Parts: sequence; C-alpha cells; structure tokens
Amino acid sequence: MPAALLSTRHGATMVLTLSHPERHNALGPDLWAAGVEALNVAESNAEVASVVITGAGALFSVGHDLAQLQASRRESAAHQVALTEGLHSWIEAIRSFPKPVVAAVEGAAADAGFALALACDFIVAARNAQFALAASALGLSPDAGASWSLARALPRQLAGELLMLGTRVDAERLHALGVVNRICGPGAALNEALALAAQINARAPHVVASAKELLSLADSATLPEQLAHERDRFVTNLHHASTGAAIAAFRDQRGAAPLV
Repeated sequence: MPAALLSTRHGATMVLTLSHPERHNALGPDLWAAGVEALNVAESNAEVASVVITGAGALFSVGHDLAQLQASRRESAAHQVALTEGLHSWIEAIRSFPKPVVAAVEGAAADAGFALALACDFIVAARNAQFALAASALGLSPDAGASWSLARALPRQLAGELLMLGTRVDAERLHALGVVNRICGPGAALNEALALAAQINARAPHVVASAKELLSLADSATLPEQLAHERDRFVTNLHHASTGAAIAAFRDQRGAAPLV
C-alpha cells in the first residue's frame, strides 16, 4: 500500500495517522504534502480545536524512507533540496499552526519521525517508546528541525550526544527531562493524547492560540520585546467577547477572590 495520511475526528480533535506500515511509517513527499493540506483544512474549520499526530500500528515513524534516499543519490542536489524543503514546510506548518498539536508516540520515533514529534506542542509517549536520531550512522546530518528543537529543549551536551552519536533515548528519560509531557502504558498513547487534547479543547481557542504564538515569539525575543507581545495579546484577549463571562464565573466560583 502507498503511504497515506489518514484523517479522523474525535470530537473537536482531528487525528492524523501516518500510515505506511510496510515501510514502518516512513515519511515521504506524498505524506508530508498531505500533512500541510490537513493542517490548512483544520485551521479553517472552527469545529477543530486541536490535532493529534500518531502512527499506524505499533510505532510512530522511522523517519525517511531509506530506499527513497538511495534513489535521490542518483538525482541532482537540487532534487533533494526540493524534497527536503517539502518536509520542512510541514514542520513549519505545525509550528505556525494556531491550534495545539499533540504527538502520540508508540514504539519508535526515529530521525525525521523524532523531529516530527519534537515539532508538536505536546508529546504523549508509551513507556516503552524509543527516540533516536540515527542519521549520523548513515553519513547524514539531522533535518526536519531536529537540531533546532533539541537545542531549545535539552542541555547542549545531551543535544550534541543525540545529534552526533545517535544515542537512543527512552520515553521515561525524555519525560524526566521535560520533553515528553505524558507517559502511559504500551498501546495507550493515542487515548492518552486524546484525553490531553480534550483538556486543551476546553480552554478558549483564542487563549490557546495566544499562548502558542507567545511561546514561538519567545524563542527570539528580548525581554522588552516579549513583554510587548504579552501586553498586546493580553489587552486583545481582555476585550474578547467571552472573557467577561469567564472572569465573572471564576469570581463566583472563588467567592470574588483574586484570580490566583
């Protein structure tokens, strides 16, 4: 069967399933183009509040299709540049998507598959899940934003170990380091991710979108710049139609106590 990105709905959550089982859910041009299109559809659909990305079967994704990489070696460098930019467009689409994206990881998340999970806003992983960047063993360097994500998520020494040595790291360790949000029993990652998404969906969409945008802006902003970003969104959200009712309800619940 050819690679496919399967889309289903669970309430207000869209689930995108990487489906290429005979290639261990390897990523390819058709799949990542479908990923960009699916996010465009989800962004324009007011009934979709969040997205979960998972893999078909017992694993998330091994990353690049090695047969495709070998075939690309017979093509021009420009050919591989175009392919790589297609994958990177999907990573950028996830990062800039205004709604939260949750990765539900079972089994292995390797190379570009690991990078794909890192691009998501939250990671839920089965306790026996394994993460690795094995590109160095293939004579390759990381792509799909792996170096960008790991440099921000981990100490430099550990990020360097993963990027240069391809060290395999399990979900328990990444959870302890704060990279994985939730761990669960094998086979339960999707259900746990949907439960997390349901919690997120219960929040006001404009608040969630502002928080995601502020996190992205903080990567390159100075403190004064970030304070200005926070100020502008705080004022905008304060005057949102739903905020007055939310503040009133919170005060009633707390007996008119301060919002703390």
